[in-house]
Amino acid sequence: MPPGLDRWTAADLDRMPEDGLRYEVLNGQLVVNAAPEPRHQWLIRRLGRILDDAVPVNWVVLEGVGVLIGDDEPIPDLIVAEGPISWDDRGIPVEQVHLAVEVVSRSTTLADRMTKPVVYAEAGIPHYWRFEINSFKGRLPGEELPVLFAHTLGSEQVYEQTHRVTAGDTATLHDPFEITIAPAALLP
Repeated sequence: MPPGLDRWTAADLDRMPEDGLRYEVLNGQLVVNAAPEPRHQWLIRRLGRILDDAVPVNWVVLEGVGVLIGDDEPIPDLIVAEGPISWDDRGIPVEQVHLAVEVVSRSTTLADRMTKPVVYAEAGIPHYWRFEINSFKGRLPGEELPVLFAHTLGSEQVYEQTHRVTAGDTATLHDPFEITIAPAALLP
């Protein structure tokens, strides 16, 4: 922790080493994650391409960019934000973010399922998608991976699940834009 402070801030990330690790600030705590596995990155890359074709003209799809939420700076695996974007800033202001996407890795399970959705919802990000690429508690019998859990922000500032889409199924989502998702097509 920075000397004399009891909380980390997004500004403290400027002093972190460039050592291949991923640093983010959640609720004033420094979170350090190892580089993701190839399968994780493949899904994000494929999903990014699909989203690029679906988003409105003045929106952008960005991978691994911080979202500026007060003093915090969580880094979703992928975001969809409305422009204009300041390309030289360290992150994207939360007010511009319409969708945050996380792909659950073994090292990010708790954050992706519990912490980040709460942070994103309280900050007002309208949509949250979570992809499960590894076996998980609550997986339905015969359910193939990956599984997409799509959520929309409800009136109580809590995400409400709108879709559960498994590999082998296809779904058309209408918010925040229309897109057809087939999870099986996102992995090799």
